Amino acid sequence: MDWGMRNRLARMFRPPSGNSVMLAVDHGYFMGPTRRLEDVRGTVAPLLPHADAVALTRGILRACVPAESATPVVLRVSGGATVLQEDLSDEAITTSMPEAARLNVSAVALSVFVGAPHEHQSLVNLARLVDESAETGIPVLAITAVGKELEKRDARYLALACRVSAELGAQMVKTYYCEGFSKVVEGCPVPLVVAGGPKLDSDRAALELAHGAIADGARGIDMGRNIWQSDHPVAMLKALRAIVHERATVREAMDVLEAERAARVSAPSAA
Repeated sequence: MDWGMRNRLARMFRPPSGNSVMLAVDHGYFMGPTRRLEDVRGTVAPLLPHADAVALTRGILRACVPAESATPVVLRVSGGATVLQEDLSDEAITTSMPEAARLNVSAVALSVFVGAPHEHQSLVNLARLVDESAETGIPVLAITAVGKELEKRDARYLALACRVSAELGAQMVKTYYCEGFSKVVEGCPVPLVVAGGPKLDSDRAALELAHGAIADGARGIDMGRNIWQSDHPVAMLKALRAIVHERATVREAMDVLEAERAARVSAPSAA
């Protein structure tokens, strides 16, 4: 692996833990305006300093992230279908690797739809992107998407999707947490980061998901709605960092969240 690619990966998977807390705000590319992500600039600004990387599209990057931001960017480069379509797997590459290089991103990301009608197309997209990544030194994050079929989130399916992604050359894979997740990790030779998925019932549930994933061998999380749809997104992000980077327990992470929340509530009166 060339120095440039290793350097980009090290920016996202930071020492000493070697893990990563990624902030996903790329939902609009197929969902449009999403609750609490209508104003992307306002939502992202307070969170950027606390994320190891931010995942978004080139349009949102240019319009909503200041150029002086030091947070590494994971650029979404696949798309072509929206929630209005029954089949979300009909995606193509929507942003070129030269464009990604111009934007100085740390990684590019695309979805692969194993078992879906356009499985072949998405896997060939991944292989082509990996070829181009070797020329630019920009690593590829493969996202094991399941479209609207959430029942596919079991260890057997995810192990297949993650291993195929690694076999095609992805330098890292984003997938879902599931029962028996350690088996998914064992079968994938590249780092796995875990998605948050839809908003969970509570902040504690999201922290429990993150804790389980890290305990079972994930190298990080890539969460969106469970951070910015929280009533206390910055506190939530800091609590997740405690789990991912410091191996905090769920109780310890809840203490971080509650302390941060209390500090922010009392700040206006103190001023």
